[in-house]
Amino acid sequence: MANCVRCCCWLLVLMLMALAITAAVVFVRYKNGEGVFPFPGVPGAVDHKYADALAVALQFFQVQKSGKLVNNTIHWRGDSALDDGKEAGIDLSKGMYDAGDHMKFGFPMAFTATMLSWSVLEYGDAMRAADQRDSAMDALNWIMDYLVNAHPSDDVLYIQVGDPKADHKCWERPERMKEKRPLTKITPKSPGSDVAAETAAAMAAASLVYKPINKTYSSSLLDHGERLFAFADKHRGSYTRTFPELSAFYNSTTYQDELLWAASWLYHATGNHSYLAYATGKNKDFADLGNPRYFSWDDKRAGTEVLLSRVSFFASQGSDVAQDDVLGMYKQTADAWNSLQHPVASAFLAAVYSDYMQSSGKTELSCSGQGFSPADLRKFAKSQADYLLGSNPMKISYLVGYGDRYPEKVHHRGASIPEDVDTGCDGHKWLETSKPNPNVATGALVGGPYKNDSFVDERDNVMQNEATTYNSALVAGLLSALVSTSSLARSLS
Repeated sequence: MANCVRCCCWLLVLMLMALAITAAVVFVRYKNGEGVFPFPGVPGAVDHKYADALAVALQFFQVQKSGKLVNNTIHWRGDSALDDGKEAGIDLSKGMYDAGDHMKFGFPMAFTATMLSWSVLEYGDAMRAADQRDSAMDALNWIMDYLVNAHPSDDVLYIQVGDPKADHKCWERPERMKEKRPLTKITPKSPGSDVAAETAAAMAAASLVYKPINKTYSSSLLDHGERLFAFADKHRGSYTRTFPELSAFYNSTTYQDELLWAASWLYHATGNHSYLAYATGKNKDFADLGNPRYFSWDDKRAGTEVLLSRVSFFASQGSDVAQDDVLGMYKQTADAWNSLQHPVASAFLAAVYSDYMQSSGKTELSCSGQGFSPADLRKFAKSQADYLLGSNPMKISYLVGYGDRYPEKVHHRGASIPEDVDTGCDGHKWLETSKPNPNVATGALVGGPYKNDSFVDERDNVMQNEATTYNSALVAGLLSALVSTSSLARSLS
């Protein structure tokens, strides 16, 4: 979008920021003990604009739920996909539909869970102040129950429910589905290090979330995470190379970044320095690590660097993490497809890093001779949030249900068909109608505008007008960061 193009220098700064532990590029090597760290503080005053937007954003997870619904708050949704996993003798009825379809893609769903956990870990107090932490936890729990069941043994992970080609031919409500929903799994002979490692990251991150409230569940998640990481590392390969037909949907460009991402989360969850050594020592083996183009379901490098910067900022006294001289090239413009995911992800990282600086007493990020304060990074994060909430040339909120004007024809099967209508597979008249959706997909963050800021609110405009669960996880994290101000915890555990 044009607003992000105008901020291209900011994105370069963000890239450098994301390489926070690369001392030769960004001068933020910082030994704990050289400054006074504040204890985590109570949240400041709640910014009601962002709190209201967060409440809206989290509702999309209720819209996307599969399975037997509990305490359902979406009147036009009901139970669906109750037999998912039955052919393998496991229960995969939970989880969430990926977007406007009824697929369960394990790769982006696991990333959704990881981002929800990261947001709760960093900003759980702010969420609670906005009365939204329970909503975030409900969404996380629904996904984690699915992911646990999808990992029935050490070397087996079910990574998909449904046939995407068959699913996308149908236009129907999820409650009315009658089509077969085949399962796809990875094994040592059919590897998928990327999806296994992302699921390991989700398990490790969630184990930290649940540690203070349910130690048994937390331990179980961590056990799954460690076993999944071992599986991913031992039997290497990309799942879209194993299953080439899936590359048309969520093509994984490489699996190395997921291995480092998972190792970083496992270090925080266990304190085991072998995971830290893996995450920081593999830079030379995975030479492209230092060139993050963006942070997304496919590319975890920038997120890994920011997460690892916690080691530099908050490690025990006298510790330091020396890094290689790595300089990457962060993308200056978002991709045309689902363009909002990139500025939102970048803004989330900027907000997190700003708070790391603030909480550790670091006052300036020096980059190419120019200094940036925590306030500068937070200002950038706010600018991106404000853009998607309506401060844009189209004067439209891209978060459905927020504000007075937002997309009315979101590309979403359930939202587009009246709840009392049984179309069977062939409900395409509801796809093709020019009328607004009869049901509001509240909380959906649509794909967003083109580079020239234009946006066309049509149901068949999949590139701009479809929402995804991982979009919602990213925007929920960003809004949680902006709801309030407080110093962050020195340890995620």
